[in-house]
Amino acid sequence: MDDGQERVDGGAVGDGPAVDPAEGGVPRQSRSGEPVGDVYDWFRRGARLLAQGHPGAAEQLLARAAAAEPHSRSIREALARAQFDAGSYAAALENFRAVALADPADDYAQFGWGVAAARLGDFETSAEHLALAVAMRPEADHYRQALRQTRATLAARAGAYGPLLPGAPGYLAPPAGAGDPAAGAPDGSGTGGGAEDGA
Repeated sequence: MDDGQERVDGGAVGDGPAVDPAEGGVPRQSRSGEPVGDVYDWFRRGARLLAQGHPGAAEQLLARAAAAEPHSRSIREALARAQFDAGSYAAALENFRAVALADPADDYAQFGWGVAAARLGDFETSAEHLALAVAMRPEADHYRQALRQTRATLAARAGAYGPLLPGAPGYLAPPAGAGDPAAGAPDGSGTGGGAEDGA
């Protein structure tokens, strides 16, 4: 998820090296396999890895930080972003949801909840939370674009643009034995008024 990077990329989060150069770019660890440093160090290194395009590695560090500080909204939001970018949409949704429930006025958490729900196919939930994010921050183009996409998907699924054609995403084949109403009777003989009716 490339939106909202100012939350993770700015300020003190970018200070210091993310990896130990002596170890060839591998994140610093103790002999037990635990990352060295404290929770804040894990958060900073995880956020930096996320900003550098390594969401899987970021998720590992941020998950440790979140386990140590489960009530930190900043850590959970960064973890949710890493999970989203790593394709773990259900886990990302749960963390965005936790942040949004702790602070309903957090527009970015509402946005994250909405886009994660969309990736999981729950467009009703997606529309609800994206609409909240847009209401809180109407100037955010990426919020409005995500809401437009979700609403268009809901409209398409409701048939607002006509019936879906076979092969289209979301197309459901008619149940077995159901005939095509445009073709007439199920056996193909047709029931409309043809030349045979008048003879």
